[in-house]
Amino acid sequence: MIVLCCKCGIRMQLNAANMCVNCLSSENNITEGLRKHFELKHCPECDSYLQPPRNWIKIQLESKELLAFCLKKLQKDLNSNKVRMVHAEFIWTEPHSKRIKVKLKVQKEIINGVILEQSYVVEYVQREQMCESCSRVQGNPDQWVAAVQLRQHVSHRRTFFYLEQVILKHDAAGRAKKIKEVDNGIDFFFSSWSHGAKFVDFLGKVSPVRLGSRGDKQLVSHDPKSNNYNYKYTFSVEIAPICREDLICLPQKVAAGMGNFGPLVICTKVTNNIVLLDPFTLRHCFLDADQYWRASFKSLLTSRQLVKYIVLDLDVINSAEATIDGRKYVLAEAQVARISDFGKNDTIFSIKTHLGNLLKPGDYALGYDLYAANTNDIELDKYKSKGLVLPEAILVNKSYEEKRGKKGLKPGLWKLKSLPMEVDDKGEIEKDKKNKDYEEFLRGYKENPELWFNLSVTEGEEAPSVPLDEVMAALDLSEEEDGDFLMEE
Repeated sequence: MIVLCCKCGIRMQLNAANMCVNCLSSENNITEGLRKHFELKHCPECDSYLQPPRNWIKIQLESKELLAFCLKKLQKDLNSNKVRMVHAEFIWTEPHSKRIKVKLKVQKEIINGVILEQSYVVEYVQREQMCESCSRVQGNPDQWVAAVQLRQHVSHRRTFFYLEQVILKHDAAGRAKKIKEVDNGIDFFFSSWSHGAKFVDFLGKVSPVRLGSRGDKQLVSHDPKSNNYNYKYTFSVEIAPICREDLICLPQKVAAGMGNFGPLVICTKVTNNIVLLDPFTLRHCFLDADQYWRASFKSLLTSRQLVKYIVLDLDVINSAEATIDGRKYVLAEAQVARISDFGKNDTIFSIKTHLGNLLKPGDYALGYDLYAANTNDIELDKYKSKGLVLPEAILVNKSYEEKRGKKGLKPGLWKLKSLPMEVDDKGEIEKDKKNKDYEEFLRGYKENPELWFNLSVTEGEEAPSVPLDEVMAALDLSEEEDGDFLMEE
């Protein structure tokens, strides 16, 4: 029903107040009495906000979490004035202004049941105040509450180079106050027990680890008046000493428990699971951390002992192929010779290999020379005593180095990010050994394109590249990648 407004006389729809919206707004201000200014305590070091009385929470600027945090402060004021909030949004402000502005739409019942809606702006002023943990660190930079001691008992650091990239990719050590490189591992120092525990949980998702201690505590100080105790906590984390491309001789009990698997197998991938492949039958298995540590074992030979071979002839065995975790393997019989034998002798080895889909005569491959290897392994001796005949060589991977030549990864074209680590005195002494491990680690990137998505390259630089045919040979596009974190080494 169309009527005239009792104030201004314009035509309007009939309502209980007989007044148009403009007149109602001029006669009634429902935002009067509502607070429009608040203060937020903000820690500039860790970018967190104080949730009274003592809880500090980390929130991104202009996030929905920050909007909810701001609205919570004025909810009591709205309820006391019987005003209902229907919409809220941020108004852009300069980041250095230390101001956060929120535009609100509110409703309130006024004359004769008529509901009026109005908008207004609430301003939040950021007051800088360091939280307790940052204050302690500021006063004493070396002070920490929780330490995570990460170790792997192997002769190289390739695992830590790759794990460093995974940590940077997911910003898992963003709350670490100090990171120190030590012999056989890395130490991470945090300002609270919860930060250390969260980092340990992350490590368990990307690598097969064993937790030696979950926060062993040591008393630092005690205030008898307030009965407050201050402790330091230590987490001891050990990574399984199995790396990608390692040759393993499985213990008899382990092999029997897997259905007489192996016993000579190759580790093809390490995430939170260890993937093992029998290169003679293409059988494979997945071991999670619990399964491995119940009956742990070590590598027979590692990638430092790889020998370069040339493929002289290759015949694919019909119907002998398998796809394991997105990579295709084909069984083949091959004749190979060591590169080091050229010009010295005519030694040729006839072997079986799982790389029938990647290799062809004239290609180079990396493998283990069991013909000349001097192994000292109790489990292998047990198998030999039962009649096991070792193959003369086991190929592990195709080598693209010679064919790529100058098109490969050149130092200086790109650079990986690194964690800000302190190095102890022993680390400085073993710098040459560390550089060799880093070169071997980069070789894994060159010849395994599927590892690149975990690269953390410095800003302004591009990730490495190899020819397309090598990428297609290394990847099986018919399989979808899983969603797990990848920590291959």
